[in-house]
Amino acid sequence: MKHLTYTIVAAISVFWCIAAWAQTDFARVKIKTTHVADNIYMLEGVGGNIGVSVGPDGILLVDDQFAPLAEKIRNALKELGEGQLKFLVNTHFHGDHTGGNVVFGTEAHIISHANVRKRLQLKSPPKEALPVVTFDDSLSIHFNGEEIRVIHFPNSHTDGDSVIFFTGSNVVHTGDLFFSGRFPYVDLDSGGDVEGLIRHIEQLLTEFPPDVKLIPGHGPLSDLDDLKTYHQILVATADLVRGQIEEGKNLDEIKAAGLPQKWRSWGAGFISTGRWIEILHRSLVKAGDG
Repeated sequence: MKHLTYTIVAAISVFWCIAAWAQTDFARVKIKTTHVADNIYMLEGVGGNIGVSVGPDGILLVDDQFAPLAEKIRNALKELGEGQLKFLVNTHFHGDHTGGNVVFGTEAHIISHANVRKRLQLKSPPKEALPVVTFDDSLSIHFNGEEIRVIHFPNSHTDGDSVIFFTGSNVVHTGDLFFSGRFPYVDLDSGGDVEGLIRHIEQLLTEFPPDVKLIPGHGPLSDLDDLKTYHQILVATADLVRGQIEEGKNLDEIKAAGLPQKWRSWGAGFISTGRWIEILHRSLVKAGDG
């Protein structure tokens, strides 16, 4: 019965997500371009943030939002240079990061972790929307004068998450491991795990230099202090919910108690405070059962 309840909650969550995007008026969306460092830019529209490397070798994209935004994204890229799009890296499989694959995959080589291709294949997309280069642990792309390292961080947001390191520019695109200033979505039905996410963020904090610039999956351009705050809140909220589980409280009781007022703003994004508590509870209970 407990498993059935979680399955229903997950299904409702996915349906709500799809419905929310379906109601978006893409014609009204504007693409905002932010210069990050050197030849690296961030594009914001609707969905996951896009990373861009533009230079003498052409253009490399990290994620591509939704297909209806492809022409607007293309126009934004033209403002950065006339180079040809050569590579597209998918940080994971969710549609707000890969919806444009069907358009950009006709002109660029799509790269992702092997699990991203597997999960995209389940949707029976046209073949141009699928990654043509996959990897298990990591790979490097030598492009526009720097090594761009793509590294898999398993069982975090999903089971196919990659973090992209622009090593010469000191810029990192974290994909959806990092929701800046807001509670994250952890896709527990696709290999995601709250404790795994916390461990990987902790690992990244030890590897990043103090002046690194971070393109989060969602939220504004960020820095190391923003990631530290994010990690602290992940740990604190997980500890709080874990403690209540150990006291024998059920999900409804934990949701009724809520979280401290100081974290209220973190529930104002895509994932509300109530939904974050549901994700924490489900992930932690599952880990305890294991």
